[in-house]
Amino acid sequence: MDEIRAESWTHLHELLFAGSWHERLGRHRSDFVFRGEASRDASLATSLQRLGGDYASVEPHLLRNFRKYARASDAPEDSLWHWLALAKHHGLSTRLLDWTYSPYVALHFATAFSREYDQDGAIWMVDFVKTNRLLPERLRRAVEEQGMNALSAELLREAAPSLPEFDRLGEDFVVFFDPPALDDRIVNQYALFSLMPSPHARMDDWLDRHPDLSRRIVLPAELKWEVRDKLDQANITERVLFPGLDGLATWLRRYFSPRAPG
Repeated sequence: MDEIRAESWTHLHELLFAGSWHERLGRHRSDFVFRGEASRDASLATSLQRLGGDYASVEPHLLRNFRKYARASDAPEDSLWHWLALAKHHGLSTRLLDWTYSPYVALHFATAFSREYDQDGAIWMVDFVKTNRLLPERLRRAVEEQGMNALSAELLREAAPSLPEFDRLGEDFVVFFDPPALDDRIVNQYALFSLMPSPHARMDDWLDRHPDLSRRIVLPAELKWEVRDKLDQANITERVLFPGLDGLATWLRRYFSPRAPG
């Protein structure tokens, strides 16, 4: 995997948008999805894996009880994939990992907490066009026939109505999953999820085995304040990415906090 250290705001943009020109379309259309981390050392462990213990055996119980206690009307459709997206969106520990099509949204999450400005951050970039070529035939054919960048809940439901059936599709692949537009937050964050065929599978381990599929940009600690201030000026803030009073309050608290000396 290529890892490059951003030297300036301008260099950062060159790295984020490198290779985005599509000659056939005559447009700039990046083949990458992005994930921002406040720490360069952060792993790509899922929230399910971070539970610890025998998390794999807990996975079906978490989702079953979420479906049991949530209102049936909360999910746009009564399928595993709609419920899984809804559960992840509301904080349940799952095997899904958050990504975004927007490099600016990724930069927001890498700079959202000033207490972590003393350490380098990172922006992960994964080429979803190349990862789709490694999908099991059934999933790859579905993506190609629909001309999609990521699988929808409907396509996943047709290919695998349950997680055990999904896990039997193959052993070494990553699906990018476009969730339904559950609310303004998921739309404004231009969000999608990655998904692997085992609760134990790790995205960073998989990328190590396929180094040509990803890049990682190191966001130096000394550049974070500039990035944060310019994102605020561009209106990439909690007020937009977390619509509602909670997001507004979080933005105002951060925006008006004094910069620590040093």
